[in-house]
Amino acid sequence: MKTVLMVAEKPSLAQSIAKILSRGSLSSHKGLNGACSVHEYTGTFAGQPVRFKMTSVCGHVMTLDFLGKYNKWDKVDPAELFSQAPTEKKEANPKLNMVKFLQVEGRGCDYIVLWLDCDKEGENICFEVLDVVLPVMNKAHGGEKTVFRARFSSITDTDICNAMACLGEPDHNEALSVDARQELDLRIGCAFTRFQTKYFQGKYGDLDSSLISFGPCQTPTLGFCVERHDKIQSFKPETYWVLQAKVNTDKDRSLLLDWDRVRVFDREIAQMFLNMTKLEKEAQVEATSRKEKAKQRPLALNTVEMLRVASSSLGMGPQHAMQTAERLYTQGYISYPRTETTHYPENFDLKGSLRQQANHPYWADTVKRLLAEGINRPRKGHDAGDHPPITPMKSATEAELGGDAWRLYEYITRHFIATVSHDCKYLQSTISFRIGPELFTCSGKTVLSPGFTEVMPWQSVPLEESLPTCQRGDAFPVGEVKMLEKQTNPPDYLTEAELITLMEKHGIGTDASIPVHINNICQRNYVTVESGRRLKPTNLGIVLVHGYYKIDAELVLPTIRSAVEKQLNLIAQGKADYRQVLGHTLDVFKRKFHYFVDSIAGMDELMEVSFSPLAATGKPLSRCGKCHRFMKYIQAKPSRLHCSHCDETYTLPQNGTIKLYKELRCPLDDFELVLWSSGSRGKSYPLCPYCYNHPPFRDMKKGMGCNECTHPSCQHSLSMLGIGQCVECESGVLVLDPTSGPKWKVACNKCNVVAHCFENAHRVRVSADTCSVCEAALLDVDFNKAKSPLPGDETQHMGCVFCDPVFQELVELKHAASCHPMHRGGPGRRQGRGRGRARRPPGKPNPRRPKDKMSALAAYFV
Repeated sequence: MKTVLMVAEKPSLAQSIAKILSRGSLSSHKGLNGACSVHEYTGTFAGQPVRFKMTSVCGHVMTLDFLGKYNKWDKVDPAELFSQAPTEKKEANPKLNMVKFLQVEGRGCDYIVLWLDCDKEGENICFEVLDVVLPVMNKAHGGEKTVFRARFSSITDTDICNAMACLGEPDHNEALSVDARQELDLRIGCAFTRFQTKYFQGKYGDLDSSLISFGPCQTPTLGFCVERHDKIQSFKPETYWVLQAKVNTDKDRSLLLDWDRVRVFDREIAQMFLNMTKLEKEAQVEATSRKEKAKQRPLALNTVEMLRVASSSLGMGPQHAMQTAERLYTQGYISYPRTETTHYPENFDLKGSLRQQANHPYWADTVKRLLAEGINRPRKGHDAGDHPPITPMKSATEAELGGDAWRLYEYITRHFIATVSHDCKYLQSTISFRIGPELFTCSGKTVLSPGFTEVMPWQSVPLEESLPTCQRGDAFPVGEVKMLEKQTNPPDYLTEAELITLMEKHGIGTDASIPVHINNICQRNYVTVESGRRLKPTNLGIVLVHGYYKIDAELVLPTIRSAVEKQLNLIAQGKADYRQVLGHTLDVFKRKFHYFVDSIAGMDELMEVSFSPLAATGKPLSRCGKCHRFMKYIQAKPSRLHCSHCDETYTLPQNGTIKLYKELRCPLDDFELVLWSSGSRGKSYPLCPYCYNHPPFRDMKKGMGCNECTHPSCQHSLSMLGIGQCVECESGVLVLDPTSGPKWKVACNKCNVVAHCFENAHRVRVSADTCSVCEAALLDVDFNKAKSPLPGDETQHMGCVFCDPVFQELVELKHAASCHPMHRGGPGRRQGRGRGRARRPPGKPNPRRPKDKMSALAAYFV
């Protein structure tokens, strides 16, 4: 029997599709990577009985990156990244072992059906999967077709079965357009980012951003925010005057009239008009009108509109809204949420989708009435040729979804019902009055038929006071006429919804990437999200944009990126050559980069005004090993040490606290050691600032602390404090934290595993002796007599933390934030077996896990 491998984009999606196609009769098991399941069942394919294997990836299998040395900022000129630096496809998440997993599942299969998301990114992932799986599949005979593509827009029985019945081929052109975008963003973004990050962080200490990034889409996005900021700053309010009249229609009612001239900016002229009207006793009716008007129902919902509403009305950021929508899609509640289309195809089952909502407690009456009276065909919108508009696919309740998922689902459902409802109809009445020589107007609206506003009440026509019945020539007594002084107001900062509109208008990003670009400028500390989800640029964001404008405005204006997006779309349509578009665009930006580097002094002038130089930033902390003067600790991101005398800057570990380590010095370079800590429950380790930036030994890398240093005799090094191989990761070593007493800790020098042990011990020391069972270093522990937990009132004990039964009772693993499910003893892992030997520093034996019994540490994971 032949085998068909089917691959979806997410594990939950694979399970849903498999259940539909197998009609529930399937067997499932975890794959070797622990993250993806494999669902198997039998059926027919191409007229023959086959075994189906449905599994998934977790997004992109591969990612684009530079080779070797080109990832080292200090060794490569950023200009080389435009053309000379070779790139390669690397595994996107090595911890998932996705390549090996796909090869294991694909080996011996005869056909492959790709169920990846039906957009450009999905097509790109199709070819990533094929590159991995095709070499291990059975070879086709006689030109037989073995690769198929399923196209679908929702996780419903009908859509999935139709997709399986109408399989096509993956689109290579769309995949190439994604490859082109990835390479452009990598080369352009990295070149500019590396240059300006090194240049400005080497000069200023309070930028408060770990990366001064540039992105072909990110930077124009920031540009829109700064442009609005500049308009606010340059705004000069103007005073103007308006006339306001009030007429009495009867004893208890009056009408407020609006001046037909609206406003004037000259006080004397306004006073003249006031003098001409305030003495009049009556207001004459000049004209009346009554017109029936309609407020149109909304167009069908696409991604951009959903993100706009989520931000402006639901208070959800674009990225969070997109993630929530994707979850609703994979759970089968809505159709595919990434679409530019606002027009339903003629064959779309609108009634079927509407019937799903017929018993919902919130809108059942409206839906039943629409089904009984006949639905109204949705307005003709834009057909982008991708997916149908976002549509609810099954009914759900607030208790079922909860939180933001329910709020977004409710909006999507109400919007859909509104699109097949009737327009809102209302009567607009207008009365024009003459008071002296001046004309005034009042108007009112009366709802005739609520239409779609019944299900979208926030769109309803506001209730207004009904106007009196009158005709031309009638007169009403004037209550008062007064002059009001007002001022023009500046625009407010852009909301996320307004920014999304601008990005869509100018072609910056795609419906899928727009949330990512907005999130990036927030993460980089270029803008802050204020109340009402308004985006206020920071000093750094403002100076960067002004600097780009000063050097080369096209770097920040949307025009050049919009042109690139058009070229990428032509690649997707097969109308432009991938290599030509890539080469031409990189050549343009390479020239711009060289000009930017030559002109950086222009941006630097702006930086000098807003930020402080390194020498004037931070506070003295530890002594330099070269000049023996104090170096300053700069806490703002990225935290670092700066010696103003030597004009040297030393990077430090991020996302933790730094303090002086007992004024102890490194034996290699005489720099004072500092202590990095992630908190009382996390890791901490000492480090030498110089060694951390300039590794002293060949087997060390930049960014290693004393807990990874292979110095053979330094009291702070791995050689002296290392115990044994980490119980969770393959390459780490458990190292004693000598600063943690009396609540002692042993922590892995690679992953986040922390073991709390020997509480209230007076002293803990790593012995030169090793365990005869597992070869781990023995620990020598001293307790105070009053607090000793050792048997027989002993105060001292030496033993193995893995094997000694006395120590096993005193060790408790408290923190393993980096644990992946595959390491927790799931199916396919042989419990209680050793991992083999870890690399150890000179002079220490390789630690092994016990073979005959589980230690207190190891038992946690199985």
